[in-house]
Amino acid sequence: MMSIAFTSPQTWIWQGFPICYQTQGTAGPAVVLVHGFGASSWHWRHNIPVLAENCRVYAIDLIGFGSSAKPDPGEKIAYTLETWGQQIADFCREVVGEPAFLVGNSIGCIVAMQAAVSNPDIALGVALLNCSLRLLHDRKRQTLPWTRRFGAPVLQRLLSIKPVGEFFFNQVAKPKTVRKILLQAYANAAAVTDELVDILTAPASDPGAIAVFLAFTAYSSGPLPEDLLPLLPCPAIILWGTADPWEPVDLGREFANYPQVLKFIPLEGVGHCPQDEAPELVNPILQDWIMDTIKLAESDNQ
Repeated sequence: MMSIAFTSPQTWIWQGFPICYQTQGTAGPAVVLVHGFGASSWHWRHNIPVLAENCRVYAIDLIGFGSSAKPDPGEKIAYTLETWGQQIADFCREVVGEPAFLVGNSIGCIVAMQAAVSNPDIALGVALLNCSLRLLHDRKRQTLPWTRRFGAPVLQRLLSIKPVGEFFFNQVAKPKTVRKILLQAYANAAAVTDELVDILTAPASDPGAIAVFLAFTAYSSGPLPEDLLPLLPCPAIILWGTADPWEPVDLGREFANYPQVLKFIPLEGVGHCPQDEAPELVNPILQDWIMDTIKLAESDNQ
């Protein structure tokens, strides 16, 4: 299915469930890449080989996504940011074996921050790429236009009706629909390839995929980025595609005011997934940030 080959995907058993990840690189600091909602480790296929030149890189499929297990919600697992944050922390301890740089996209940014805040020993630094603002969160909804404020809860209630939810998912998961959504999210249409559509649609046919999707669409609680940023035990940088239609860069810029955020880097004309749409911009920034953070830590310890 994929045109870019890494080492074969690996399996790690977490809380009794098989978790898929891939890894590349044999030396240097550890880097863990955390995808966004509906994506997988393959969303980092343009970043893994480049970062692996100087780092040991791990890209993981969060439980419920990609090739990882998709147990029914409530059956030993809750699809929350806290759950995924603990998954990342346990992965760093059990598989990586040492603290790592955590790099997230969209919801993956909040997962990475949650992992670092709850488990300060596992994170060397956090890079946030178009962090999800979680505008449909219960605490955020009052700031939205009335159409979105009331429309979202109505949609959530409709989707909770099983036949309605299943029908909606089956429409959204079609390659044609996924392509349309991607063409909205990506400013560069050329980056929306058949391979990318395949990456995002293939896991949708797995047993349990519908239940995971509906569980998360009903999830309007949990941590917000502004809850976690001031608690981060490590430095952070933020990259933001300025053409993101879902997470407005002007709201994202407010995160630069937190002392933990060392840099806020706008990526002009780039959409919601900069690591995939503009890896030629993102990879050098991440490489420099990792090496600079290591050097700074070494000088502080001398």
